[in-house]
Amino acid sequence: MHHSWRIRSRDLTRSSLPLLMGILNVTPDSFSDGGRFQAIDQAVAQGLRLQAEGADILDIGGESTRPGASPVELDEELRRTIPVIRRLAAEIRIPISIDTTKSEVARQALDAGAEIVNDISGLTFDPEMLEVCRTTDAGICVMHIQGTPQTMQLNPSYNDVVVDVTEFLQQQVDRCLMAGIPAERMCIDPGIGFGKTAAHNLQLLRAIPLLQHSLQRPVLIGHSRKRFLARLLGREVDERQAGTIGVSVALAARGVDVLRIHDVQPVRDALVAWQAVSGDSP
Repeated sequence: MHHSWRIRSRDLTRSSLPLLMGILNVTPDSFSDGGRFQAIDQAVAQGLRLQAEGADILDIGGESTRPGASPVELDEELRRTIPVIRRLAAEIRIPISIDTTKSEVARQALDAGAEIVNDISGLTFDPEMLEVCRTTDAGICVMHIQGTPQTMQLNPSYNDVVVDVTEFLQQQVDRCLMAGIPAERMCIDPGIGFGKTAAHNLQLLRAIPLLQHSLQRPVLIGHSRKRFLARLLGREVDERQAGTIGVSVALAARGVDVLRIHDVQPVRDALVAWQAVSGDSP
């Protein structure tokens, strides 16, 4: 039984395969594709390509959140994201997510046609974010982070990473409920790579069924091309596609609801092939 995620006017629910959230970074410095899709026409073309490859959601971000990334000024983040969202909202069928921690970026993105706010801070960095999400009926993704992108990988430590992350996510879900955001509008994300060692990441990935059971919400995982794969495989960022696909198949088997990925077509192909051979779905 998979929980439905209500985003403005529609519901998203995992079928036999996880939903795929395609990543579109309109930044000069994202860790794996920074600088490739800065021009509006290029970004729109990539968004259309991701939809054609089988993305169920398009996640657009204008501020890199890789370890050590510098913060981006509000006006610059708006300049990067809003024109692209406005264009794509008129041209694609799938819902658009805005990847931001700034309430004003979220507000303008939702006005431009986005339906989801994907906030790496779990709606904690900007005190106005809760109200923007509540009043716009946006779907929200509540993520766990330890520290900030500038500090998160300096020395991540937990008493028990699964327990600590689950407790944080429960607190943020409760905070959203108290603010008037219904549970069905929330998806949760344990924040792979956001203040975690490779070992922490693996513990969390193995615990997805526990997260789903504890929090009773869909679980989104963003593992694509991330640094823990280098620890596992010894691969540079442009050589991590196969590792990303392997983790994607394992997560599908564990019942994850949404996978946030760069390489939509190869991941979808792998999942369809896995499902055909396994003959069943969680």
